[in-house]
Amino acid sequence: AIKAAQLGLSTACIEKRATLGGTCLNVGCIPAKSLANSTHKYAEACKDFQKHGIIIEYPRFDLSQMMKAKQKAVDGLTKGIGSLFKKNKVTHVPGTATFKGANEIEVDGKKLTAKNFIIATGSEPANLPGGILPIDENRVLSSTGAMQLTEVPKKLLVIGGGVIGLELGSVWSRLGSEVIFVEFFNRIAAGNDLEVAQALQKILEKQGMKFHLSTKVVGGESTSNGVKLNLEGTNSPATLEGDYALVSVGRRPNTTGLNLEALGITKDKQGRIEVNDHLQTAVNNIYAIGDVIKGPMLAHKAEEEGIFVAENLAGGKGHINYEAIPGVIYTHPEVAMVGKTEENLKEMNIEYNKGTFPFMANSRARANNEAEGFVKVLADKKTDRILGIHIIGPTAGELIMEGVVGMEYKAASEDLA
Repeated sequence: AIKAAQLGLSTACIEKRATLGGTCLNVGCIPAKSLANSTHKYAEACKDFQKHGIIIEYPRFDLSQMMKAKQKAVDGLTKGIGSLFKKNKVTHVPGTATFKGANEIEVDGKKLTAKNFIIATGSEPANLPGGILPIDENRVLSSTGAMQLTEVPKKLLVIGGGVIGLELGSVWSRLGSEVIFVEFFNRIAAGNDLEVAQALQKILEKQGMKFHLSTKVVGGESTSNGVKLNLEGTNSPATLEGDYALVSVGRRPNTTGLNLEALGITKDKQGRIEVNDHLQTAVNNIYAIGDVIKGPMLAHKAEEEGIFVAENLAGGKGHINYEAIPGVIYTHPEVAMVGKTEENLKEMNIEYNKGTFPFMANSRARANNEAEGFVKVLADKKTDRILGIHIIGPTAGELIMEGVVGMEYKAASEDLA
């Protein structure tokens, strides 16, 4: 919306939340990163400060203050979006929209017309299939509920070993929870490079977290005091009990109430709106971006697509390089990636060279006592063009940007070496 307005288009943004910023700012990336940062500082005070000659006897934490710090960050950033709307003359329309035609929507009884529409309604936490343990935000939590707890669980069961589960499991583990992951696949961090994912699991196990892989949740129940899971897996227990269960099995596109079917706008089997290369739906003046279409559910991917559509609508030529969109897991150490994984290249029969370098051999990492992990570079065997970069280690989320720039400019691996 902001980019469209900056390019001279008369722009309005309809938002049903009381605050702007969507999932990322309100209940996703930002509050999760705040809690990750606060709890990591506490973990450092408990385990690492003494190694640097800093003595704090019996460090304590204040969970309510951590939550206040989280909310302060959220409030500041969401209000900032409102200020940007005013500065760039974007009209904010509070309410829920439904399509009445290709050029008309209704927002809480009020009709609005426009030449073009962009659907950017995001996603919502997915429940377990089959109606097993529906999320109630009491004992069975989504990511939203897991960031609003007023007590530290003695035992937290995390269903799903993806980005959300790993980040929030790490948060509560640092504060003293026994954290147990139940993952359907035979690995964690699906979509990331397997070698990196396996290294991450070993590090998290050293931190005290437990993993049951190749394990399916087939049933369960929640009470006022806790949660019980029924499991199927070769080396897994038949049941697990805990104080809370975090359901982090992915997210689903949020298109309820838009009335897309009446316009002939189609969705795939996963409920994602189908679009062409210009991100147009079956109705060519209605576009869709972000979590409601295919691709990774990342806020910066949605932002890039929004800018792409805005530039095209304003008469320009937008460009998106999906190969240069990074992903980060904010555990400690962090995991970051851009481009292809080694498994991708093998499936595509692309010949490649692989180079790895451990942080243990990096002087600054050793000096900082943060030497876990490594950097992995994948390059085309014939041309040396970078095909993928994967990092597990300190500040991986910042370091990956060198790889992103390199891939955007089609650099060879020797250009970054």
